Amino acid sequence: MKSVNICVVGTGYVGLVTGTCLAEIGHTVVCVDSDRAKIKTLRAGKIPIHEDGLLDLVKKNVKAKRLLFAASIQEGMNHKNGRAEVVFIAVGTPPNPDGSADLSAVEAVAAETARAMKDYTVIVDKSTVPVETGAWVEKTVKRVNKSRVLFDVASNPEFLAEGTAVHDFLNPDRIVIGVSSKRAERTLRRVYAPLKAKMLVTDVKSAELIKHASNSFLATKISFMNGVSRVCEAVGADVELVAKGMGLDKRIGPSFLRAGLGFGGFCFPKDLEAFYRISNDKGFDFRLLKEVTEINLSQKDWVFNHVENELWNLNGKKVAILGLAFKPNTDDLRFAPSLSIIERLLKHKVKVTVHDPVAMPKAKPLLKGVTYAKDAYAAAKGADCLVLVTEWNEYKNLDFKKLAKVMENPVFLDGRNVYNPAQVRAQGFTYHSVGRP
Repeated sequence: MKSVNICVVGTGYVGLVTGTCLAEIGHTVVCVDSDRAKIKTLRAGKIPIHEDGLLDLVKKNVKAKRLLFAASIQEGMNHKNGRAEVVFIAVGTPPNPDGSADLSAVEAVAAETARAMKDYTVIVDKSTVPVETGAWVEKTVKRVNKSRVLFDVASNPEFLAEGTAVHDFLNPDRIVIGVSSKRAERTLRRVYAPLKAKMLVTDVKSAELIKHASNSFLATKISFMNGVSRVCEAVGADVELVAKGMGLDKRIGPSFLRAGLGFGGFCFPKDLEAFYRISNDKGFDFRLLKEVTEINLSQKDWVFNHVENELWNLNGKKVAILGLAFKPNTDDLRFAPSLSIIERLLKHKVKVTVHDPVAMPKAKPLLKGVTYAKDAYAAAKGADCLVLVTEWNEYKNLDFKKLAKVMENPVFLDGRNVYNPAQVRAQGFTYHSVGRP
């Protein structure tokens, strides 16, 4: 296979993983970001995010001269190593106040790409964008493209989970490309040929919808199971046994049926809201998506309600939080359940101590008035209640005898159902988990 010269615009979670992994499978990739400080960091052999395995791959492919970094699209597309045949747009699409996606960065990249094109280029939306974004990108490029250079716009949604993004990219269960020409399809098949994965080729609008529909459905499974957990708590059933029984049905499957404190991260909350907005704008009130969001938001009440039930008057009480990132193996705090939980505790004059293996540096500008501990036991010292929010591996084998000695009051809230209730209670703890007796 002949390698492809690629430009990836954006060096966030999606862009940096995409660019690095494309280099890993043999292509020459220039990652572009307008943040010159970030480019300087990347050129120095450091990365601005925590993602398992990513730093090693960045260093490896920089050394092999397959991965380069630039501060402008013009430089990224017309690098000394060759002209970019494919440009991936991987910039942020944050939510507007009304829930719609802010596509200003996508538009800006499309315009700059149009100015930099020298020959036929496939411009690919990699960012999660609402349906019909491809049409707007095409209009923008046509408007700015004064030289009438040939191009195609395609959609190639990402299905990466933070914490396992490198593995997910290199071992995909499917690759979706939405194209409007055979030429664009051939080009993207060349890009992904080394992965030998199942490829679904669709029109651009269908590919755009696949991403939002997939994330919304997965979020629905999570919220459904969290709703079931509340029924289980009310009647004394075990949500994990219920989930196991459901998951054995091939029509349902076991994935995303774990009860907990709700989902966070940037994708699920943002995509749910954006998909609802899209549907509403097109005349369909997709009320189910609103309910999924509401269940997820209210699930965070579980911690506060149990803290209040166990500690009575909260003013001056100390609560220790284990885990800040929205999931293990990442430092991403966007929409993390921990943030709203801690904010509510602080409003009730609770003294909060926190620990997270990697997310504390990013948390410090966001969380004021909390104490940051060096480990789980330091966080638990003098605490009236210990809350497991993120199921990092290092929290899965806690020494409860040691915890009981350092805590003021041995109350343990297992927000991720990591532990066996009987075993923890046998250590003298008051123990609560989500949807289990």
